Amino acid sequence: MSNDAGKRNQEPLVVRTALELSAAIADRLVRVAAAGGTATLGLVPTMGALHSGHESLVATARAQNDVLVVSIFVNELQFNDAADFERYPRTLDADVRILARAGADIVFAPEPGEVYPDGRPLVKLDSGALGAKFEGASRPGHFDGMLAVVAKLLHLAMPPASCPVPARYSAYFGQKDAQQLVLINRMAKDLNYPVEICSVPIIRTAEGLALSSRNQFLTPEQAEAALVIFRAMNMIKVRADRHEPLFLEDAVALFEEEPLVELDYFELVDPNTLQELAFNCRETPFTGEGLLLVAAKVGQVRLIDNTPLGY
Repeated sequence: MSNDAGKRNQEPLVVRTALELSAAIADRLVRVAAAGGTATLGLVPTMGALHSGHESLVATARAQNDVLVVSIFVNELQFNDAADFERYPRTLDADVRILARAGADIVFAPEPGEVYPDGRPLVKLDSGALGAKFEGASRPGHFDGMLAVVAKLLHLAMPPASCPVPARYSAYFGQKDAQQLVLINRMAKDLNYPVEICSVPIIRTAEGLALSSRNQFLTPEQAEAALVIFRAMNMIKVRADRHEPLFLEDAVALFEEEPLVELDYFELVDPNTLQELAFNCRETPFTGEGLLLVAAKVGQVRLIDNTPLGY
């Protein structure tokens, strides 16, 4: 693999069309092969408004690949609130500066017509039962729209068939969107995508708040109140690490003490199927593995978080 340190702070190539993206990927893969390297290609799909959590995600992908593509596209299909879509931050210039620091080679920043040339897709991916619960229940259609764009981006950034250089292909997603990650893994498996789906751990503030593009909409008072999410998860994680009964209702009670925070769900699920785990949450000691999922509304801002248990 090539030395990624030399790529830091170099301005990435910004491309707007699928043809430009394919040509740029092929060009860089050929260069890697010419230098005697084993070609590896990484993709990090984002909606922009990048923060240090994204930077960590990109840095992880950078360290593991010779050629790194980061996409920036605000996907209307995964918003069920038009106002939420309109106010989502568009900060391309600032994002490109962050990606230069993190070492991206190519930034794919298409217009909506490039991704959906015929408008909204007539043939759609169905997230099924996995996408109907938790975030899917609160945001109908969100995961169908997410899968639509991820399927397209995985395809558009794939090593071109005409490229003479074989390349290992990986795509990187943050663990903060745990339900999304489960669905993407299942889609890639069900549709036989030739890509490895890689997850990168959550980045948090020193106080424990998971980094999110939506955090900028929180007032200082709301940001302080939102820390109840981390406190509640940590209470359960400590009990799980000690193999004690979990008593999730104790954590739920913490939210009732925060008037600025409205809890949507606080559930322990199977990390692969998202099925709720009813066992060992009360009187019996915790054993095995689980994923704690949380969603809450702080003012007008919806925050999600999660933590694995038993790993």
